[in-house]
Amino acid sequence: MKLSRRTLLAAAGATPLAAPVLRASASNAAALPDKTSFARSDGAYLDSGSQHPLSIGARAAMDAYLAKRMLKPDAADYELDEDGPIRKFAELVNADPNEVTYVQSTTAGEQMILKALDIPDGGGRIVVDTLHFFGSLPLYEEMGRQGMDIAWVRDRDGRISMSDMKAAISKGAKLVALSLVSTINGFEHDLKAVCDIAHAHGALVYADIIHAAGCVPVDLHGSGVDFAACASYKWLMGEFGLGFLYVRRDRQHHLKRVNYGYYGMNKFAPHIYPYDPPGDSIADYGFSDNATGLFALGTRSHNVIAILNHSLDYIQAIGVENIQAYVQTMIARLKEELPQRGYKVTTPPETRTPIVNCPLEDARTKLAPIMKKAKIRITLSRNRFRITPSVFNDMSDIDRLMAALPRAS
Repeated sequence: MKLSRRTLLAAAGATPLAAPVLRASASNAAALPDKTSFARSDGAYLDSGSQHPLSIGARAAMDAYLAKRMLKPDAADYELDEDGPIRKFAELVNADPNEVTYVQSTTAGEQMILKALDIPDGGGRIVVDTLHFFGSLPLYEEMGRQGMDIAWVRDRDGRISMSDMKAAISKGAKLVALSLVSTINGFEHDLKAVCDIAHAHGALVYADIIHAAGCVPVDLHGSGVDFAACASYKWLMGEFGLGFLYVRRDRQHHLKRVNYGYYGMNKFAPHIYPYDPPGDSIADYGFSDNATGLFALGTRSHNVIAILNHSLDYIQAIGVENIQAYVQTMIARLKEELPQRGYKVTTPPETRTPIVNCPLEDARTKLAPIMKKAKIRITLSRNRFRITPSVFNDMSDIDRLMAALPRAS
């Protein structure tokens, strides 16, 4: 199936009241690169690992929702499938829907898990590696200051050694916290191996999967991981403000309840308003026996739910394995040619993630004007740059980058 703009608009009809539902097909791999499902650009966008562009179909899905919110008469029959992204995400990462709930962000999910594990009040050891999300480093430093024993596993040549992880875990770890795919350099953990080691020593495992879900195959059940979280604005082709938290079913009853959210309730009967039935309490209530019952709070972004209902279908239609395989030709070229230009690549050569990272002192200062002039978007940090191609990129984008990128001095 060719995922073209014409196909999407035809499926949406004369007005954008419904986004098309894409069906998986073996021929989808041949449709890559898919430039027609995304808005045209006169530049090269190689920064999907920071924020993935919205597709035309995702925009149509959002417009359909907004038409209903604007009370447009031709949108009167529109109904938002609020649970759709939960089902679709669960299928994408091999989980059950009752193990998944919405969260605002990856960081929100990670901190919810720590609180539910009675961290830091309960004490114990947490094993964290230095390729974990940099935004979480202060979290674990703070946990150390509040009494937790934090064991930092440092990377070796852009990898986290399994023997180093085992040594740290075996000394009484309570929790292992890691990024399945590192935002720093694209290193990918063998999640099942880490979980096997952790569980053998009585520890639980949390995985940040924001740089994995949607671009590399993820099997949460197969890995045995206990908890996972991700936002949706990167490889899930969603938007800021909504993501997913996974809590393995057999772990849910062992967690401390820290949230009492309206959206987690499955029954509510007040006894204080006119015509309420009498009762001995202010209200009788209960919470759903699933991840939503444990962690859901209040309202969530309906805009992003509308977008994800399309984007998750889109990803499934192409197939994550096909997405991963497609970008590898670009990734392999970058890994080969960047060292020839004098840049050190810290992404391990065997890693099959859509990320290539290079350390460069004052990278933002040195490269930002060059990239702007060439109309190229990559991740530019203070002392590194990162390239993350996706389904709409091809070798012409890599040609453009390599033509603009100066030799390292």
